Amino acid sequence: MLAQVQLLFMVVFLEEMALILLFLFRTHLRKLIIMTLDRVKRGSGPLSRPADSVNPTDQILLAHQILEAALMGFSLFLGLMIDRLHHYIRELRLLRKTMEAVKKQDRALDNSKNEASTLRDEISSLRNR
Repeated sequence: MLAQVQLLFMVVFLEEMALILLFLFRTHLRKLIIMTLDRVKRGSGPLSRPADSVNPTDQILLAHQILEAALMGFSLFLGLMIDRLHHYIRELRLLRKTMEAVKKQDRALDNSKNEASTLRDEISSLRNR
């Protein structure tokens, strides 16, 4: 039974660490994961699970419960890390889009200023003639 808990711990650990690593590098798979998490998190509420009764005198069951609690706590921590990374990546993407829009507006303003200055030069040269 202990080997099963350790195996479960390793599987969850590797799975969540792989997700974290996929979040760190910009790939098409990251975009797919972000879209999937957006859809999964949409409309989800808080989880509630009934508490299991623990017999404190039985040391083997207590050790097993402690391992399961550690697994759940670590899984929760990694899940929160994945959630925050997902949130920050979405915010970063939105900020980049707004920065690109601002840069385009600045370019348009520069172009209009250049056109205005060339038109002023043409007007002054035509007045001189």
